[in-house]
Amino acid sequence: MTERSVTVCPPVKGEGRQVRVDGEPVGAASSLRGLAEIMRRAGWAGLDEIDVADSPVIEWYGGGPEVW
Repeated sequence: MTERSVTVCPPVKGEGRQVRVDGEPVGAASSLRGLAEIMRRAGWAGLDEIDVADSPVIEWYGGGPEVW
């Protein structure tokens, strides 16, 4: 099975951070909770905010999980 990837783009004021899964745009998140929900919809089951903040499959641009 191929490892999937998540890219979290730099924050844009009032819009949050764009999220891409395997290179495809899947939505915008304005918190770790929102990112966890986007990832659940994309097929990652049972994630919470801590899981998302520590996930090795996420590439963060423009700041890490503490920057929104």
